[in-house]
Amino acid sequence: MSAVTIRPVRTSADEMKFIKFLWKIYKDDPHWVPPLIMDRKKLIDKKKNPFYQHSEMELFLAERNGEVVGRIGAIVNYNHNKEHEDKVGFFGFYESVNDQEVADALFNEAKNYLRSKGMTQMRGPASPSVNDEYGLLVDAFDKSPVVLMTYNPPYYANLFEKYGMKKLKDLYAYLLSQDSVYSERLTRFNEIVKQREGLTFRSLNMKDFKGDVDRIKEIYNKAWSRNWGAVPMTNAEFDALAKDLKPLVVPDLVIIAEAKGKTIGFALSLPDINIALKYNKKGGLLKGLYYLYAKKKEINLVRIIVLGVVPEHQRSGAAGVLFYETAARAKKLGYQYGEASWVLEDNVMMNRAAEMMNASRYKTYRLYEMNI
Repeated sequence: MSAVTIRPVRTSADEMKFIKFLWKIYKDDPHWVPPLIMDRKKLIDKKKNPFYQHSEMELFLAERNGEVVGRIGAIVNYNHNKEHEDKVGFFGFYESVNDQEVADALFNEAKNYLRSKGMTQMRGPASPSVNDEYGLLVDAFDKSPVVLMTYNPPYYANLFEKYGMKKLKDLYAYLLSQDSVYSERLTRFNEIVKQREGLTFRSLNMKDFKGDVDRIKEIYNKAWSRNWGAVPMTNAEFDALAKDLKPLVVPDLVIIAEAKGKTIGFALSLPDINIALKYNKKGGLLKGLYYLYAKKKEINLVRIIVLGVVPEHQRSGAAGVLFYETAARAKKLGYQYGEASWVLEDNVMMNRAAEMMNASRYKTYRLYEMNI
């Protein structure tokens, strides 16, 4: 068998090869959801994506006999290293055929790049950060990913582990059903917390979108400041994300929590547009928009992407009430299911809140790490 060669992505043609390689890996997988090609371009664009204002990334293609057989990104997130006072480099955007030689060559290239930047650990997958697609799916391969979550073949974990990667942390996805969420005990508990804490909830105000985005930005960076692996988003990153999500937002599913008139938390949920985009086999924008319209009635699930409260309210039960409020609003809008993802395996309060709502833990994503 011919040797594997690795080369950096340098041209727009290389970038398209990098993106379109997905179709080679997943073309026969009925559970894969093709991404919009324009979104993939934006994600890796070092000029347009504000993440790269404080980070470096090199993308690599693995080839055999001139054919692409794998890809990887090596990422140095300087804001992460500053926040956590470490020298962790990341790998992401990993895809490859089921061949250990290919995997080893890709990981070696990423490791060498990160080592050249002074990093002492390699962690991932992060594509490209904790605020983007994060973790490797290690179970539930018979289920499609929901919006902004990852998906991969079952054999990736074996390739990672044979290379020497070790589990660092698991991330859970919970499935909720309107048929089992509600109980008299839970409803009573939520009312007690609402009264005791003086909690009120309001929807995102689309007429004051920028104002509410600024309020949410402040809460987000406070609420997640103590979370493992969290990195505060810059103003430019947050504003770019808000702009991207604005066309998808259902105002009643972006809930701002207030306690005695002060903003203390928020929850962001999005309809699972992947249910429609699954039909868009080529990843084109126009076809994607067509399927979003044509298959709108099939979208019966929302993903609870972000939910949290500021530190001084984190032991008050407010997060659980916000969780419950999200489910109640989704029900009024006609959504039958919800996915809460992702939740750190050792986030006791959020795991407990999911269990109180009879959610089932149905997917696991894993972060790997190794010394380099």
